[in-house]
Amino acid sequence: MLTLSGKVINIKKDGNERQVMSLTTNINMPNALKQQKALLMKGGVEYIEGFKHYLIYESNKNKLPMSVNHSILSDEFSYLEDEDVIAIGGKDRIRSIYRSKSNHNTFLVTEQCNNYCLMCSQPPKTADDRWLLDESIEAIRLIPRSTETIGITGGEPTLYGKDFIALIQHLKNWLPETAVHVLSNGRAFSDIEFTKAYADVDHKGVMLGIPVYSSDASRHDYVVQATGAFDETIRGILNLKKLKQRVELRVVIHKQTYEGLVDLAEYIARNLLFVDQVALMGLEMMGFTRANIDSLWIDPIEYKDQLSKAVRVFRNYGMNVLVYNHQLCLINKDVEPNYVKSISDWKNEYAAECEGCIRKSECGGFFASGIKYRYSSYIRPFLEI
Repeated sequence: MLTLSGKVINIKKDGNERQVMSLTTNINMPNALKQQKALLMKGGVEYIEGFKHYLIYESNKNKLPMSVNHSILSDEFSYLEDEDVIAIGGKDRIRSIYRSKSNHNTFLVTEQCNNYCLMCSQPPKTADDRWLLDESIEAIRLIPRSTETIGITGGEPTLYGKDFIALIQHLKNWLPETAVHVLSNGRAFSDIEFTKAYADVDHKGVMLGIPVYSSDASRHDYVVQATGAFDETIRGILNLKKLKQRVELRVVIHKQTYEGLVDLAEYIARNLLFVDQVALMGLEMMGFTRANIDSLWIDPIEYKDQLSKAVRVFRNYGMNVLVYNHQLCLINKDVEPNYVKSISDWKNEYAAECEGCIRKSECGGFFASGIKYRYSSYIRPFLEI
């Protein structure tokens, strides 16, 4: 598991404000570009004057004049590379915002939310965190135009209203060829005027990932801890598809949802057949999940047959269904064609029981939080084909 944020060992910079910077190891770029970049001094890169900022590791700190703006980092940030984007500041901390060699870059734009999900991995906060949106907007200007995909998440990004629409326009302007996946509870799109404003941006590469946890409105509302959320979410989905916007439905499977999984699949297939895809997802052991573990945890081996039946329903209706955040040894063989190795690289690990498994490279493994907290007692390595 990578460390994406942490304390800087030593820092010197202009002012106390947070600074967002793109990294480079190219000491030969024009002076005008140097003034916009942070020089990453690794792999034999030597100091040369003219850069906005310098990043160096503690073991090589003597190679840098301490009079220039700089950050001295521990080796846990040794993964930083050319064209990565970082933020420094805020009590001498560094955050890795974008990694050029990763396909799992996601921008957290707020921690505020109007749902309070039982299994939320990013528990909502009420403090003003507009700086997260501002930081993301600045970072989007710095990342390579060749970036294939990025994510936008919260909290609930649509709480920004018109500023959320502006964010989508900003993404279209700066990264027109980049696929964008936005996680949203979908409730804001129950307002047709807001949905029209979103659709008017006409960003063909954006898909909204919207959760639906049950075909029973009261069960869905219980899981998200918000009365009326189911009705708003379904109206939002209908409005989006009426305006030909791309939508993925996301179902997190746990003790509160697994028994109704097949009924939910039938409900979606009969009423929301026109969505672009459905993702059936395993539980992440973070945030509220740990506080509500007795209400949420079920060993995936116990619902593998319900998972197979749900996948079969979607297939029969010709729908695109994907299975995320599961281990290959805990699903039935018939689910494998829909299986995706999905867990973000920076929080992906494997259990000790996975050693020697000949299918390890195909398997998504675990969230690091699951390895440390709780996972299935039925994990077994594949030892032969």
